[in-house]
Amino acid sequence: MSTPDRSDPFVHWASRLGVVGERFDRLDRWLAETMARAGVPALRVALGVVFVWFGGLKIVGTSPAAELVARTVYFLPGEIFVPILGVWEVLIGLCFLYRPAIRVGILLLFLQMPGTFLPIVLLPEVVFAPGLFALTVEGQYIIKNLVIIGAALVIGGTVRERETGG
Repeated sequence: MSTPDRSDPFVHWASRLGVVGERFDRLDRWLAETMARAGVPALRVALGVVFVWFGGLKIVGTSPAAELVARTVYFLPGEIFVPILGVWEVLIGLCFLYRPAIRVGILLLFLQMPGTFLPIVLLPEVVFAPGLFALTVEGQYIIKNLVIIGAALVIGGTVRERETGG
């Protein structure tokens, strides 16, 4: 058994409880290790499902974001561009769901992401509500892409694990 990290406030607290604290510490360690093993695969599948789902809605013409996309990319007909974007998103999702294609999915995602932030510049009245830092639902939909970018970075950091034996 490894030496507890006394700088961790939880470990310090648990060590003061004796046997009960040791059990809490073992449970905490097991939970953290389980989350470490399951976290990236769960994140990868979640991203895959979200992209396939949202892209699929664009393809079949039922996406609530279609109007925003069409207004943002005003120089192309929305009835053509939105389904093409949907196919792009489905491809991103499928790449995340099929581990050998993650690199391609990340490339497609990072090519798409700048466009998702365009409404902030082109349609600020749609993105921002009155008030300091207030966002509309559309604005929240856009800003959540920061989490998607972070998730893609985490997943991208694992693409070489199987190649190097990790």
